[in-house]
Amino acid sequence: MMRSLYSGVSGMQNHQTRMDVIGNNVANVNTNGFKKGRVDFQDMISQQLSGAAAPTAEVGGVNPKEVGLGVQVAAINTIFTQGNLQTTGVQTDIAIQGNGFFILKNGEESFYTRDGSFGLDKAGTLVEPASGLRVQGWMAREVNGEQIVQTAATPTDLVIPVGSKDPAKATQNVKLACNLNKNTPEIAEGASPQDIAKGEWNIEQKIYDNFGNEHLLSVRFTRVPGTPNQWRGEVTVDAENAEYTQTRIGLGTTDGMNNEFIVNFDNHGTLRSVTDAAGNVTNEDGQIFLQTSFTVPEANADEDGNPLRQTFNLNLGTIGSQIDTVTQYASQSSTKAISQDGYTMGYLDTFKIDQSGVITGVYSNGTNRTIGKIAMASFTNQGGLEKAGNNTYVESNNSGQANIGESGIAGKGSMLAGALEMSNVDLTSEFTDMITTQRGFQSNAKTIQTSDTMLETVLSLKR
Repeated sequence: MMRSLYSGVSGMQNHQTRMDVIGNNVANVNTNGFKKGRVDFQDMISQQLSGAAAPTAEVGGVNPKEVGLGVQVAAINTIFTQGNLQTTGVQTDIAIQGNGFFILKNGEESFYTRDGSFGLDKAGTLVEPASGLRVQGWMAREVNGEQIVQTAATPTDLVIPVGSKDPAKATQNVKLACNLNKNTPEIAEGASPQDIAKGEWNIEQKIYDNFGNEHLLSVRFTRVPGTPNQWRGEVTVDAENAEYTQTRIGLGTTDGMNNEFIVNFDNHGTLRSVTDAAGNVTNEDGQIFLQTSFTVPEANADEDGNPLRQTFNLNLGTIGSQIDTVTQYASQSSTKAISQDGYTMGYLDTFKIDQSGVITGVYSNGTNRTIGKIAMASFTNQGGLEKAGNNTYVESNNSGQANIGESGIAGKGSMLAGALEMSNVDLTSEFTDMITTQRGFQSNAKTIQTSDTMLETVLSLKR
């Protein structure tokens, strides 16, 4: 029989395989995160009719005579080029820009995917909704009052506790930055209410106790008579209930103090020192913290029957600085900034995911807390991964082990929340490959037909 018959058969079979791959690519043109396949051919073993001969002194060399026996599939490669990103606006949709895979778990079995169409299940676990596979990452834990994500630990399921409580936090620090007008007049004895208003500067800020109750902090500044660079500060919490709250303030301690202090400025208008009611003076470097305490009206008494008092620091800024501190310039008195770190109890309303995969919870009390971080995996040879269906891959003997870490580290790409990566299938390229595959299939069929005609001619020699 003629070798060309079997060469044609191999050609038809392998072009059919190529068409299968192209058909799968076209079918997944709208599959999120899909990576197209590509078929590479190579020739099969050749039958040698005569070997090569080396050149001699008389004649030159002779090349070998070989007849190829057909074609075979050399490889079906997965092409991991970047797909276009499509904005969805869904906060649990995440696209990867660059290399890397999301990690999914089914029990102890790991899967890897580029499809970031995630959602939350009943328990708040971040999952791939179609299969229920759980997205892996690191949950934050509290260390010294801060939410820390330990990315060196083994990834675990990510749980977003929507509706969970954020407990109230008492105010511990109040930051004050203002300018006191150098030309503010002194308040004379018996001054009218209008003159008193002109000679003082008042600042107010909401603060919170341990229960999350709101209180009003008031700081009143007036010129010290007869001194060009001194101001008296008076601190009051809940002025309408001042007899009970009994605000106390001092440098380092509030024992035996009243609610007043003296601010000293240098001739350049910058903060020099503070003197409390006991005559304690701050050092001439560093920040100035006035320890402030007040009685919490809503709280129960302590074990000795004394009303519960709450303490916080009033930070006036850094000595000699002109930024975020109290100053005295010949400009209108103004409060540049005042802030505090307390808040009421709140509920987790929603969450957001940034490009590094950090999940931040947004609470109804205005606080933001880190909940966790999404992990990513990369491979030495991502083309060696095996497809496991459902847009997932698993490790193989030639992919290498997963290198798990943060996005943007060690060759891993970044994440984009509210978007999905589209399929990297290019229909123009696929249809062109489809044409060449069809023509190749037809050509191999024609080879078989021609070989059959030749055999028919041979058979007709004997009549």
